[in-house]
Amino acid sequence: MAYYYKEPSRTFSEYLLVPSYSSSDCVPGNTSLRTPVTKFRQGEEPSLSMNIPLVSAVMQSVSDDKMAIALAKEGGISFIYASQPIERQTAMVKRVKDYKAGFVISVSNLRPDNTLADVLELKSRTGHSTVAVTDDGKHDGKLAGIVTSRDYRVTRMNSDMPVREFMTPIEKIVHAAEGISLKEANNVIWENKLNTLPILSADGHLVALVFRKDYTSNKKNLLELTDESKRYVVGAGVNTRDYEERIPALVNAGANILCIDSSEGFTEWQRATLRYAREKYGDAVKIGAGNVVDREGFLFLAEAGADFVKVGIGGGSICITREVKGIGRGQATAVIEVAAARDEYFRETGIYIPVCSDGGIVQDYHLALALAMGSDFCMLGRYFARFDESPTSKLIVGGNYVKEYWGEGSLRARNWQRYDKGDGSSGLSFEEGVDSYVPYAGSLHNNLPVTLHKIRTVMCNCGALTLREFQQKARITLISAMSLTEGGAHDVYLKNNTGTPVQ
Repeated sequence: MAYYYKEPSRTFSEYLLVPSYSSSDCVPGNTSLRTPVTKFRQGEEPSLSMNIPLVSAVMQSVSDDKMAIALAKEGGISFIYASQPIERQTAMVKRVKDYKAGFVISVSNLRPDNTLADVLELKSRTGHSTVAVTDDGKHDGKLAGIVTSRDYRVTRMNSDMPVREFMTPIEKIVHAAEGISLKEANNVIWENKLNTLPILSADGHLVALVFRKDYTSNKKNLLELTDESKRYVVGAGVNTRDYEERIPALVNAGANILCIDSSEGFTEWQRATLRYAREKYGDAVKIGAGNVVDREGFLFLAEAGADFVKVGIGGGSICITREVKGIGRGQATAVIEVAAARDEYFRETGIYIPVCSDGGIVQDYHLALALAMGSDFCMLGRYFARFDESPTSKLIVGGNYVKEYWGEGSLRARNWQRYDKGDGSSGLSFEEGVDSYVPYAGSLHNNLPVTLHKIRTVMCNCGALTLREFQQKARITLISAMSLTEGGAHDVYLKNNTGTPVQ
């Protein structure tokens, strides 16, 4: 006979946090959102932590190199989607690692015989206003000059004017020799009031560029997440099909952490993927796994060697797994049980394995609940898909700006590897995700701080200054349907932007 759970599974909307005593120093500015990403032994520090408890989902419509850079600046991690050729995914990872390397490989290059039209086309395509001019137009060619927006005026110059006629020639450019340290390079920039410092080899070939903006960006984004080489931290997804080729390629590209992107984590295929990573790299390569929704699933992945475990099946806004397959569990119940299993495992083994809540987030306060219930961080898709930095198109639908958003289980994604059951077949026999739109919300930088401030404020309402303290002090209550209604605006006429009552 089938096993029946005695209690229904719950969603985040069915719970509220009950405030606790807050001391005078318990204000949002004093809170810390730093959280572990990878497993660690008691008394030790994790090899990788984040400054905020948010990561972007392993999805085509969410996480590419542009999102990874934007989120790393804010202190989080993007997992670049795996449902693409290995070469393209590794190229995205490399672009993230090169972006904040201090010494940046030039990706916008032209020859002296190129024209102003070529400069404008390159700028339109890449967004880069600084163009290196080399003898062969390659990133490592002999540097002939530099072109910036100060070197030309479109209204006064012919588009067919050769670059050599208006570029700043090498003779007038302050440059440095290969081998200079980043600190020394920044000193040269400041002493000479430069925006860009080319680094040249002994024979005059371009080695790298150092930008003033990288220094100021570091000072402006105090939470930005970088590795020991001061490069942005980036994650990448892998599947259970081509992991023997994809994992080495991503490791060589510089990915800091990997995550198995699969519809379900309690499988032999995930154990085989983790076994391969451990046998080939030991603990040097960090890799998370999932998704699971109960104690047994967590323990399975913990013993298989996962560095973190993702929780959640069927709770995403574009996921219809529960609807078409009847598989899943309410996200709050799943997080509560898995977090309890994580704590039990920690007590018994001395090894702490972070838990990532994936799905079920509708309102910002759901993030606070997920963290209070034991999640170390949350993976979000819809939330990040709304921003400029997501890789999808911005459209006007019904008079409103929207962005496209589709699930990895949709026919559009064609990500059959995510649902592969090892029988050698390819293609999706039915969809587990939908193709949709989400309201456009602007830039990540203008929105994410508001969400984080809400989390910090909730922590203070509960008397906590760290996420660990938040989990220990949080008091959580189930609510009725009527109390949910009571919690929103009710029994009033709401005003629209013109002040007119809305019926």
